[in-house]
Amino acid sequence: MVDLKKELPEVFNDFQESRQNAFLKVKEIKDKNIPVIGIFCTFFPQELAVAAGAASVGLCATSDETIEDAEKDLPKNLCPLIKASYGFALTDKCPFFYFSDLIIGETTCDGKKKMYEYLGEFKPVHVMELPNKNSEQGLVMWKAEIEKLIKEIEKLFSVEITDEKLKRAIQIKNQERLAVKDFYSIMKADDLPITGLELWHVLNGVQFDFDKEHIPDMLLELKERVLREHKHITGKHRILLTGCPVGGATEKVIEAIENNGGIVVSYENCGGAKAIDENVDEENPDMIDAIARKYMNIGCACISPNENRLKLLDKLIDEYKIDGVVDMHLQACTPYQVEGLSIKRFCNDKKNTPYIAVETDYSKSDIGQLNTRIGAFLEML
Repeated sequence: MVDLKKELPEVFNDFQESRQNAFLKVKEIKDKNIPVIGIFCTFFPQELAVAAGAASVGLCATSDETIEDAEKDLPKNLCPLIKASYGFALTDKCPFFYFSDLIIGETTCDGKKKMYEYLGEFKPVHVMELPNKNSEQGLVMWKAEIEKLIKEIEKLFSVEITDEKLKRAIQIKNQERLAVKDFYSIMKADDLPITGLELWHVLNGVQFDFDKEHIPDMLLELKERVLREHKHITGKHRILLTGCPVGGATEKVIEAIENNGGIVVSYENCGGAKAIDENVDEENPDMIDAIARKYMNIGCACISPNENRLKLLDKLIDEYKIDGVVDMHLQACTPYQVEGLSIKRFCNDKKNTPYIAVETDYSKSDIGQLNTRIGAFLEML
């Protein structure tokens, strides 16, 4: 848990280290016989874990430490996120994977689908079949997948996910999402209180906080303190970062932006607005239907056509007064790479907003190139 009594720089450092600190917390959770569910994607309805009295934790790796090990089994020209995640499982270097009782996968890309088959050799793996299209027919399929997963969780953990528990879980997660949105809304100001990297450390850090009910109060207190002690950052180009998941090694993209005259005021990526912009409808009497609709509306590039990503970008560009959009693609992430053209057209033609796409991996070899390209882009704004 982050200690908000520290100096603000130390508080942001605590958020930066939240993932590492959670390595110890997850062991404490296991010692209390609380089930742990390892997840790879924002499409997993975390309400199910909360309703089951389980903890959920993200398994997506963000370091190149084990990629060489993974490449003994997987192709070298595969997405670094997939290789790194598999590598940490293979080498038993990820405490989250080690302590997970169940791994939840989803069919967001072909590389992940095949990788899950190999993960099944180490741990129980349940793969959710995600519809390719956001449609009523796809919704029927997605609801069935959620119902199937509920039965799997109940059977594995010997629990019953009652309507009452599910309703409470929806309320908890809705309040958490609202609190995160309220916190990052501080970046709408002309006079910015924190850097984009500090913002990202908070957004990423709260994902590794297992006490979901205390997050709203914690973020409200942090927001009020930040606004009291803010830095008055002005004169920077306001950048929206979109594309593949950010974190760990790929924070070099954020640093390249902020070291060259820009500041990231909005994140549309998985750990930013994409997954939390919409809440579960608490007025819908069919809670499974409400959960399914909320998660189906996530604007991921695996959905075609991906209209919801454009809707969210449209809103964020206006609300955060964006000067330029940086679209980060991980190498071999075909869905986001191909979708880059439609995002470029939308930004340039519909929003009159400059756009640049950068491709990267988890190594440090392209830091100079990123600074050169992004620096030149910012100079043109």
